[in-house]
Amino acid sequence: MNKYNLEELKEKLERCKNIPIKEINPDDVDNIEDIKISRKKCREERILDFIATTKNPYAFKVNGTLVKISFSNNNRSAKDCINRVIKSLYK
Repeated sequence: MNKYNLEELKEKLERCKNIPIKEINPDDVDNIEDIKISRKKCREERILDFIATTKNPYAFKVNGTLVKISFSNNNRSAKDCINRVIKSLYK
């Protein structure tokens, strides 16, 4: 994992995390279909590859629609949150 400049990646994450979606140019983000990460690498290397190779690790396009992700500090997994939403929709 020495091929990564961890300080640069941390700076990139911090910079990209704080860009409001209204200020993101759709031409400046990757199409999710074009992002290729080797499944043969360990989890940590796949994460570092993703951060290093994407233009903005927090934003991408899906079928032409701009998507920005964010994370909260509530200790719930994405799976738990999705399950909660589905259960509330189909009561």
